[in-house]
Amino acid sequence: MGCVRGSGLFSLVLVLGLVLINWVIFCNGSITSSFVRKLEKTIDMPLESDVFRVPPGYNAPQQVHITQGDVEGKAVIVSWVTPKTPGSNTVLYWEENSSKKLKAQGKSKTYKFYDYTSGYIHHCTIRNLEHDTKYYYVVGVGQTERKFWFFTPPETGPDVPYTFGLIGDLGQSFDSNITLTHYEKSPIKGQAVLFVGDLSYADQYPNHDNNRWDTWGRFVERSTAYQPWIWTAGNHELDFAPELGETRPFKPFMHRYRTPYRASGSPEPFWYSIKRGPAYIIVLASYSAYGKYTPQFKWLEKEFPKVNRTETPWLIVLMHAPWYNSFDYHYMEGETMRVMYEPWFVKNKVDVVFAGHVHAYERSERVSNIAYNIVNGICSPVKDQSAPVYITIGDGGNLEGLATKLTEPQPKYSAFRESSFGHAIFSIKNRTHAHYGWHRNQDGYAVEADTMWFNNRFWHPVDDSPSSDS
Repeated sequence: MGCVRGSGLFSLVLVLGLVLINWVIFCNGSITSSFVRKLEKTIDMPLESDVFRVPPGYNAPQQVHITQGDVEGKAVIVSWVTPKTPGSNTVLYWEENSSKKLKAQGKSKTYKFYDYTSGYIHHCTIRNLEHDTKYYYVVGVGQTERKFWFFTPPETGPDVPYTFGLIGDLGQSFDSNITLTHYEKSPIKGQAVLFVGDLSYADQYPNHDNNRWDTWGRFVERSTAYQPWIWTAGNHELDFAPELGETRPFKPFMHRYRTPYRASGSPEPFWYSIKRGPAYIIVLASYSAYGKYTPQFKWLEKEFPKVNRTETPWLIVLMHAPWYNSFDYHYMEGETMRVMYEPWFVKNKVDVVFAGHVHAYERSERVSNIAYNIVNGICSPVKDQSAPVYITIGDGGNLEGLATKLTEPQPKYSAFRESSFGHAIFSIKNRTHAHYGWHRNQDGYAVEADTMWFNNRFWHPVDDSPSSDS
């Protein structure tokens, strides 16, 4: 009997020891930030604010923005709005230090939404650009001309450094302006913005006031006209309002913001892929059908085999609704998409997934939950070094305010979380390492509150969670 008791005690100690070891390894000291943001109501900027001002001059182009126009990064889509007449569809452009000016022709159209009629929305694709080159461009040719510039990305390659900004759920509040200002003034300069959805929040105003699409476009022009923003569609882009007679989802977004979806073989503008420097970026649509045999499913199934990690070592995915979220706000909303696609993410060793939707910040451990099905009872994420880090950055500053209610205790998969507004920088150094930093809006400054060195899942798949500087 004494021998049995001893054996039982030993087994108990062994089990407890294994549990403790697993907790230490897996949890990595999960952090709920102790920083408490002063709780103030999020307030939209007044319409007379200078950030919304209409550019001077007759029929002056406004809401100028650019995005990537092909897969390889040698084309740019230039978009703008003329309020009174169509004006010119021409874009003049030239390389820095060159006197040879080239022309590209676009198209324009208007749309109506309930009692609103848009200005003339122009889209023009400039093709056959040189990599790693500064270009100037002019819109409004022949009337009120406005001049801007952009840099094309370096040629695709495994050890080409490149830096992305991360912004989501921006809106047009005073906090939105702080976020964008902090991004612009960051000492580490982003070369393109990965935007994870929810742009103007026009649907939050009476009758989905589409004038708020115009104010938002003017507000962000100071960035979007000079570097490409890579668009992800969020729920606030749906603008589905049958009570107003508006039954076509995404109508304003589709007219205003273009994506290079056809270049990557996608049938719809809401999911697509691009290459930019050392990164292969896949954009998914949380609010389009994604179940088995749907167009998005079939496209993604064919997309992963195209990724060549010797050419583009960093595999990044953008979506709007997060799969791993420990805030009460929008809890579990991404679960059905996770069940469908997570095995592909793990098999193909996605490095990082950026999402928005939840108005707060959170970074996960490298975990997966691919063993789960509805009958086996295995429903807890496990540490998985082939899985991506999931980052929620829906904290741009929109009028809906912060998500402040957290699930407790903090799940083991959650490495760091905080209810604050901010932006992030993802700076790829080479094929093996990238540095990530999240910058909270605090007391007039952008404070780097969470950082991590990423080890590439293909070229350097070591455990990178303990190297977090949080």
